[in-house]
Amino acid sequence: MTETFAAVDLGASSGRVMAGRVGPGTLELDEVRRFPNRPVRVNGTLHWDILGLYGNVLDGLRAAPAGLASVGIDSWAVDYGLLDADGKLIGNPVHYRDARTDGVMDRIRAEVGDDLLYQTSGLQFLPFNTLYQLAADDLAGARTMLMVPDLLAHWLTGAVGAERTNASTTGLLDVRDGAWSRDLVARLALPAGILPPIREPGEVLGTLRPDVAEETGHPATLPVVAVGSHDTASAVAAVPATTDRFAYISCGTWSLVGVELREPVLTEASRKANFTNEGGVDGTVRYLRNVMGLWLLQESMRAWGNPDLPALLAEAAQVPGLRSVVDPDDPEFLPPGDMPARIAAHCRRRGFPEPASRAETVRCIMDSLALAHRATLRQASRLSGREIDVVHLVGGGSRNELLCRLTADASGLPVVAGPVEATALGNVLTQARAHGLAGTLAESRALVAATQPLRRYEPSGDDARWAGAAARLGLAP
Repeated sequence: MTETFAAVDLGASSGRVMAGRVGPGTLELDEVRRFPNRPVRVNGTLHWDILGLYGNVLDGLRAAPAGLASVGIDSWAVDYGLLDADGKLIGNPVHYRDARTDGVMDRIRAEVGDDLLYQTSGLQFLPFNTLYQLAADDLAGARTMLMVPDLLAHWLTGAVGAERTNASTTGLLDVRDGAWSRDLVARLALPAGILPPIREPGEVLGTLRPDVAEETGHPATLPVVAVGSHDTASAVAAVPATTDRFAYISCGTWSLVGVELREPVLTEASRKANFTNEGGVDGTVRYLRNVMGLWLLQESMRAWGNPDLPALLAEAAQVPGLRSVVDPDDPEFLPPGDMPARIAAHCRRRGFPEPASRAETVRCIMDSLALAHRATLRQASRLSGREIDVVHLVGGGSRNELLCRLTADASGLPVVAGPVEATALGNVLTQARAHGLAGTLAESRALVAATQPLRRYEPSGDDARWAGAAARLGLAP
């Protein structure tokens, strides 16, 4: 038997609704609707256009084929909406790149202490983590906090809950028992009542509200299923791994670089390395660190008026490598703005030649991301004790042949690129498992490997040049 599932997949710059067919030996995806996700600045605050996103989700579901088995929603992490006592949204959710959290993380770390924060949540210290956003927010009229996928699911079904993989990015979920940390919530003086019940991937959240059913043309009995609602959790669920000795890079606006574990790593060395322990499908732990990712390239392309990317990458491939590199995780690269100018200034301060052309800037970005991937992969292996035989690079970045090749060269490990649509595939497969149409996580991954196009890149073996560049940049060798 083959069933069709709708995957709503919302990224930081675009969203789409995909129709996925799953059956014995079958895993197919069709794009139903794609739409931009543009933040909007109002009175100095950067917001998500959440109502625009919801409208596009409804349009996508309306265009989806009849006879769907269920719907699942994933999105980026950390951001949320607040509902009042009547269940109405209190303003548009604020974008994680907004400046309202400037200085908040440092204040809370000083007040609460790094040890309690890390031992509770196992979460990487990032200034936009949900707990810092909540500390900067006006919660006076708030009765419920819903992460973005949970908010959209609430509007579709009326159900209230917090899917665990995304809840694990808030900094408020206890990494050991998977429950909200009441102690930490109290220490932060946050209203505990706003945190909804935890839901697991594969759990049926509810069925379509009558008005949603009428608007989309689907029956009111259509279930909405919790998936790995943090998009990286869904992407990792679709990594086509055949062994547990693998690392992953979920590469898009961000590069999420790490390994899959059964238990969190909460050592002092892990905290100092700023690694995170986030929830995965089937109770796994995504032990990883955020690398700034293709954001540097995306912002550079925007500054240049969005020229032809494949042509620019082909030019960059001809530029001598490792001439100029930057630390992509430097906070100066986090906000939107003139990225090429910031890259040039960073190179100048570090004593590297400033890129003299667009192609040189792109090569600088690609080399720098490969170096960051190298350093993070080696740290993940060392801190977790997990040996790595292969790196699976999934998501939009897997189409970037230059980045894949450079990542293999820099890490000294083979890189298997693909699938591009890992997040949507993981979303669909989690729904299919809830309906009994896909087996274990390992069996689902085997289905991905058997049905999706993949490409393997072998390392060049020239580790000395990469080690030298890493040393010059101050990264671990």
